[in-house]
Parts: sequence; C-alpha cells; structure tokens
Amino acid sequence: MTQLDSIQQHKYPPVGVTVQKLRKHFRLTLNDLAQRSGLSISAVSKIENGQVSPTYDTILRLSIGLGVDVTELFGSTTSKAGAAGRLVVTKGGEGILQQTPHYEYELLGADLAAKQFTPLLTRVRAHSIKEFSKIEGHLGEEFFYVLSGEVILHTEHYAPVRLMPGDSSYYDSTMGHALVSASEEDALILWIATRVHGVLVQPSSAG
Repeated sequence: MTQLDSIQQHKYPPVGVTVQKLRKHFRLTLNDLAQRSGLSISAVSKIENGQVSPTYDTILRLSIGLGVDVTELFGSTTSKAGAAGRLVVTKGGEGILQQTPHYEYELLGADLAAKQFTPLLTRVRAHSIKEFSKIEGHLGEEFFYVLSGEVILHTEHYAPVRLMPGDSSYYDSTMGHALVSASEEDALILWIATRVHGVLVQPSSAG
C-alpha cells in the first residue's frame, strides 16, 4: 500500500457538518457566523448543507468565526493542552482526512491542542490553475515539501515554479497561492501552516 492509498482510509464528517454543530453549540445564527468569518450568509449555509466544499482559506475563516482551532473543523476532538513535554504520535494512514475541491488533507498530530503550526499530508488533486476561480491567501506562513509527483506553485507576486520530489518552498501565505499537480498522478506533499489565532479577516468568497 502506498502513502497515497493509505490516506484514504480514515475519513471524518464533512466540514459543513462540524461547522453547523459548533455554530449551534455556541448559539450563533448563520448571520452571526457569516459576519465573524468574513463570509456571506449564503456561503455559510451552502457549506453547512454540503452544497459546496470549502477551501482551506474558508475553513480557516470559519474556525476564526467560531473561535476554535482549525483542527476542530477537520474533526479533531481530543485535546492535550497545557502539559510540558507534550507528545503525540500519528501512525501512517491514521490522521484525520478531509477533502476540499483541490486538495485532500490528512491532518497529523490532531490529538495535540494549541499547536503553533498545523502539519498536513496533502494529496494535490488539482491539475490545472484553471480549476481555481481565483487564488486566495490567508494569514500566516506556510512550508511544503514534495514527497512524490511534481507540483507547480502559483503565487500572487511571482512566476509559477515547478517543484520535484525533494524540493520545498516556504512563503508568506497572506499572498495568494495555489498548488497544482504537474504529473499524471496526484502529487503528495507535506504541508505545514502556522497556527492562526482569532484575528479579524477580510471578506472572501467561499471558493
């Protein structure tokens, strides 16, 4: 079994289901969450009802609007916060799996709360930049390392860059960015994003 095969085994509830559950738990209306997240009411409603699959940028906005860590929207429920010398192990293929229109993420280290960065084993499903209505950015910084396949990194301010296995990139994620697979098969990367705390964001489409 390959790494690409293994990340398909442990799927969790769609993000929209978790968003709706948390919104009701916090007694927020659709309008409340939309305003807090910088999204339209229609976008939030469509996400909750499974009519659209949100991008990572949108998931991040929803987590800020709900006042929870982004990992909770991926399905993480176990928290181990506060203790010194914290440690968790994620066995191969046992991370929390969520799918967006362009990527399939396996969240690693999900059992550890209050992390300073979010590690994601990511299958790059998009094969053309034309699959993106626009490239979006979000608060923070990101790093990725190509494990298999080839990718092209598209950014708001730089020419596209092709990366092969063993190549990596670190960038300011407030700049619009998108990755596409440049080979026949979906590329696999290790993607690491810095944790974003409750900060107001500018409105964006749900993607």
